Amino acid sequence: MLSLGGWVRSCVLQLPVRGICSAVCHRSPPPALINSGLPSASVCLHKPYRGQHVPGLWAFSGIRTLSGVGGGSSDAVSSDSWYSSLSDSAPVHLCEHLLVNVQQVTGLPWWLTIGVATLAVRTLITLPLAAYQLVIISKVEALQVEISELVKRLRYEVSVRGKERGWTEKHCRYQFKKNLRRIISELYIRDNCHPFKATVLVWIQLPLWISLSLALRNLSLEQSALQSQLAAGGSLWFPDLTVPDSTWILPVCLGLTNLLIIEVFSLQRTNVSKAQWLILNAIRGLSVLMIPIAATVPSSMALYWFYSSLVGFSHSLFLRSPSIQKMLRLQSIRSATPYRDLLNAFITKYRK
Repeated sequence: MLSLGGWVRSCVLQLPVRGICSAVCHRSPPPALINSGLPSASVCLHKPYRGQHVPGLWAFSGIRTLSGVGGGSSDAVSSDSWYSSLSDSAPVHLCEHLLVNVQQVTGLPWWLTIGVATLAVRTLITLPLAAYQLVIISKVEALQVEISELVKRLRYEVSVRGKERGWTEKHCRYQFKKNLRRIISELYIRDNCHPFKATVLVWIQLPLWISLSLALRNLSLEQSALQSQLAAGGSLWFPDLTVPDSTWILPVCLGLTNLLIIEVFSLQRTNVSKAQWLILNAIRGLSVLMIPIAATVPSSMALYWFYSSLVGFSHSLFLRSPSIQKMLRLQSIRSATPYRDLLNAFITKYRK
């Protein structure tokens, strides 16, 4: 499954409203925070034999033909179906192309090829994005103390101004919210850390996860020239990668890994709001739902999902390293012993 850690961080992170007043930027005696408009106011191919030339290895059309999807064939899948259109899209064929070439260059069996491709893609593309997400979240968290002080001062100034101008309670609330949004927006601009930037990982990783999943599905179809290779490219209890895992071992391992990722993230949050609690439980439910779904798709897809979750979990632990966080120059205070703290928190939570 795609990186739940990044998704959960994007969804559950408690962020203030949107993105300081210029007075905060200059650190000089600040003028009034209220800006009310008055004068005084203030975010594949068959694996070739050695020496055999494979035409169209680097051509898009070769991959499209061999996967059995696309190429304009009317008896393949209906072009009217959105799922068929998605399976025949350029990103999916590009992922087929990537998988085929990784297998041919490395000469590994398909179950290992999927693992190597997953590790390469997630390390080269999603790991830097996850590090960027961590930097943004760290900056936003570091702003919370400053925002709290500004909120207290703004509430006082609105109260004083309201009495001077004869504002109603409703108008005072309106002025408070309007100026608070402006202040926070200017803070985000000042520190270049709008919370939306923390969601970049999801917007890149989700399409990538879908494209690789559909690419493996296409290569596992009967009309694919690679179907026979994937049928013999498995290992252990899943020798055939073109059929679902009848033992349910891969689906269950996938579900447990995703649940572990969610629990590890939840250990970081001490004061969880009701909305955060609901989101966490919804993602837990989605992780459980992925188990029967993974049991109905080809083993190649379930294996990719499992690999992807494992790599995502290892990357999450890697980014907790104090040396990595020092390299990223995170602004919020982090623990010097993150792994020990995580283990202690896990034991404390589940010993109850």
